[in-house]
Amino acid sequence: MNRRSAALTAVVLLVVLAAVALALVPFDVLPGAHPVVDVGRDFTPAQVAREQAFHHALRPSAYASLALGLVVAAVLGLTRLGARLVARLPGGRTGQVVLGVLAVTLLGRLLTLPLDVRSELVLREYGLSTQTWGSWALDAGKSVLVAVVPAALGLLAVLALARRLPRTWWAWSAGALAALVVIGSFAYPVVVEPLFNSFRPLAAGPLRTDLLALAQRDGVPVRDVLVADASRRTTALNAYVSGFGSTRRIVVYDTLVQTATPQEVELVVAHELGHAERDDVLVGTALGALGSAAAVCLLALLLSWPALLARVGADGPADPRVVPLVLALVALGTLLVAPATDLVSRRIEARADLHSLQLTGDVATFVRSQQRLALENLSDLSPGPVAYALFADHPSGPERIAMARSWAQTHP
Repeated sequence: MNRRSAALTAVVLLVVLAAVALALVPFDVLPGAHPVVDVGRDFTPAQVAREQAFHHALRPSAYASLALGLVVAAVLGLTRLGARLVARLPGGRTGQVVLGVLAVTLLGRLLTLPLDVRSELVLREYGLSTQTWGSWALDAGKSVLVAVVPAALGLLAVLALARRLPRTWWAWSAGALAALVVIGSFAYPVVVEPLFNSFRPLAAGPLRTDLLALAQRDGVPVRDVLVADASRRTTALNAYVSGFGSTRRIVVYDTLVQTATPQEVELVVAHELGHAERDDVLVGTALGALGSAAAVCLLALLLSWPALLARVGADGPADPRVVPLVLALVALGTLLVAPATDLVSRRIEARADLHSLQLTGDVATFVRSQQRLALENLSDLSPGPVAYALFADHPSGPERIAMARSWAQTHP
């Protein structure tokens, strides 16, 4: 393998990724504006105290689960334990790759299970979860399936290419993974979403008519307005626009339809139409494909490092015993790039907020809906720097309200 070519390709892809992000991501949503965030203006001390108590109860188990998952991945991936586990699995190369991904994933989930149960108990205590333990376990199993299938398919392709094309496998793998990201983006609405929710058309009436008219006025063609049965697992309020072209549809949580005013529902949907109007999913897919291709090139450099391979007990990138190592590197890499991906997401979400204001012109309802969403979802009103960098893929409720008021000053 030509390590210099792989390194150069990784640099080029990262430069292109940065250029695309700078060109398409709105890092300054309101140029010249300086929104003033004031939590106390819109939330009472009791509401702030409840939100803080919730996060103080939830974060220890959530952070511990994340840390333990990374430790398990590192122990299996950066020592010979994972390689020995994979080597004992049946089914030849294919079986060892597929079962290796499943075994490593399941082991991590099982070891973090008590912490995840603790988090679920906190969600129930604060009224955010409506699941039974049976439905919770079923969703946990589905999430394992969603994680294992693409990982196993991707690793099967990478190892097969490494075996047949030892000099250029990294280039072909980068292209294949980028293609898989694109295919997954299109397939997710019709393959993965139905695994976790059932959907029904929103009943004919003023709300359905208004939402379809809102989409038409915005120039975003949608096929249908669907209601997701989110109430069987949560009390959170949400909506989204899903799919592409002929599969695009507005999806609203039944919790939102049942508890919010029609004006609030329209504002939430207007935000989601902003994503569709700007093709934010396609932008995210392009960024994800470029990032994934660059990550494969960097991974190839590590998998051709003799000292690292010797440490984990693998012979090369075509050896199924590298599966735990690859999963560990992916887990660590995902955490390291989280601040950048969350920053991009927050800027895109802020632009969608601005779009909803421009489409409806209803600042008062926007403020009301953000207060309601923050309170119903128990969103973090003043996230700390670590939590904000690693986990906040949306601006906080007070930030969104401050932006709306700043916009209103120039748009009476």
